[in-house]
Amino acid sequence: MYHITLTDIAMGFIPVLVTLAIIWQWSHSQKSALIAIIRMLIQLMLIGYVLNFIFTANSQWIILLVLMFMLVAASWISLNTLPVDKKPLLVYSFTAIFCGGGFTLAFISQWVLHADPWYQPQVMIPIAGMIFSNAMNAISLAGERLYSELGYHQDYTRSRNIAFQAAMIPVTNALLAVGLVSLPGMMTGQILAGTSPLIASRYQIIVMCMIFSSAGISTAMFLYLLKHRAADEGQ
Repeated sequence: MYHITLTDIAMGFIPVLVTLAIIWQWSHSQKSALIAIIRMLIQLMLIGYVLNFIFTANSQWIILLVLMFMLVAASWISLNTLPVDKKPLLVYSFTAIFCGGGFTLAFISQWVLHADPWYQPQVMIPIAGMIFSNAMNAISLAGERLYSELGYHQDYTRSRNIAFQAAMIPVTNALLAVGLVSLPGMMTGQILAGTSPLIASRYQIIVMCMIFSSAGISTAMFLYLLKHRAADEGQ
């Protein structure tokens, strides 16, 4: 496993500076990009300490608290693109991610990866992060597209179908590209850590299955729950 020093991290920001220079020249919106990079750096540095504490504590109650926090955060962020009041829709997004993502998380962690104990932090936290974030992104795309279609006075059923298809495009493209265009982060990380590529590929198959299913189930449930409110607001 490669040991990344602070000097290595600093070197990794050289391409970032080049990209910021391009953004400054072409769009003059470097402020938002710079804020995003700073937040990324701070958040990832802090999460290392947080995860170290969680893994050391090895408590099911802490794991449940962390999962609930992740659920609420994902539910709120997924509504950022919607052109309506987000607060009344929070219960819809939370329910959708809880059911779609929660079902996938429980199934994969308990019956596929056989986590022991059931709340094993090294399994639950990374898997939940991938599942909830993909469900969040899919819901965000679906909600934005649904309101866009309703804004063109399309009927709800047609708008729902178009929104669902749009939300699943990134996930479907990821399935088509994996192994041909890209080696996903989890597989790359395992290979860099010395895991056999054959074992890493098996884990990645499971990851792609849970990403696809959590996005599809959560999006379908969100669109179903949103039916009457979206139809009324689209009129």
